[in-house]
Amino acid sequence: MPRVASANRYVITARAIKEIQALLDKLPDDCSLEDVQYHLHHIENVLRGIQAANDHGSMPQGEAERRLAKWISE
Repeated sequence: MPRVASANRYVITARAIKEIQALLDKLPDDCSLEDVQYHLHHIENVLRGIQAANDHGSMPQGEAERRLAKWISE
């Protein structure tokens, strides 16, 4: 039942609908549309990060800290 939601590359699937419904169930009844958009934006960013890690790999926290140490001053 996928359908194109807009001219963008976004497709609404049954799974997406379930995830959105779960989000709506968790939010208070008096939340605004902006509240829903805020939470959807953050969920989308997390999912993009997970996909990027799956596609391009990731590194352990210690390795990231070691690489960034030269730019971080304490």
